[in-house]
Amino acid sequence: MLTTKEAQIPNNLISLAKKTPNIAAGIICADHDSSMDSAKKSVELSLIKPIFIGNKNTINEKAEKIKWDISSYEIIDSSKDVEAAMIGAELARDNKIKIMIKGNLHTDVLMRTYLKKEYSLIEGKRLSHIWHMTLSENDKPLFITDGALNVSPRVDVKMHILRNVIDFAKRINISKPKVAILSGTEDPIESMPSSIEAKEIMDRAIKENIEAYVHGPLAFDNAVSPQAAAIKNISNTVAGQADILLVPNLETGNSLSKIMVYFMGACAAGFIVGGKVPVVVTSRADSSSSRIASIAASVIAAQ
Repeated sequence: MLTTKEAQIPNNLISLAKKTPNIAAGIICADHDSSMDSAKKSVELSLIKPIFIGNKNTINEKAEKIKWDISSYEIIDSSKDVEAAMIGAELARDNKIKIMIKGNLHTDVLMRTYLKKEYSLIEGKRLSHIWHMTLSENDKPLFITDGALNVSPRVDVKMHILRNVIDFAKRINISKPKVAILSGTEDPIESMPSSIEAKEIMDRAIKENIEAYVHGPLAFDNAVSPQAAAIKNISNTVAGQADILLVPNLETGNSLSKIMVYFMGACAAGFIVGGKVPVVVTSRADSSSSRIASIAASVIAAQ
């Protein structure tokens, strides 16, 4: 059942990211094979100008291993994860980098540092994670949020998540995205709390004149399949043609994205927005294509 299809980097992300070529990027704990490989490929695509943070000797060794001359780039020597994260946060605070890329350290170490008030990286929004999912180079993307950061967000947090993903969708030229607020049913019922929350989020989005078509609750099939929506007589602007899936919790979003990757060969571009600079937080198991797509998406988010 697992696919052998290789993930393909979506052309739309690369072409849009190149509008601001060679953006300054801090790679935190860059002394890591896959981090150096994706950085090299991103430089070759003119996406980033890297600043390497981590063990200087190991960074140089990894670069030599992949035949990459990095002598023209800045390397900030650091042997500890927390120290490297602090250096990255300082660079972001001082406008010396526009995106942060997670290397060989745990996401929670990086994000705990990012959230510290002394770095002033949070600007009145809530951080959230976005998956930009595609199946081919020219596929129309499906967004899944939040599948990696906010575990069981309250309604007010989901409103931040909603605004963040709509803002990014507009940056890739989806002027009025269609947002499905997922639950296990298309009707709000007391026995399924996520369906009640979905209705509340929809009502708030309408009241606040959010520039998107927002509908919930919708089950997954009703959100993405016109046929399923028609069979169930669900007729609204979002049903069957959602651009964005706002999930009830992290487990749902994480599972959906991984199903698409491992069963369908999707390219999953994942990144965190809502702060001063976007953060690429790829997993050690992510493909090279997903890593590069994630960097491209973060460049777009930083524009």
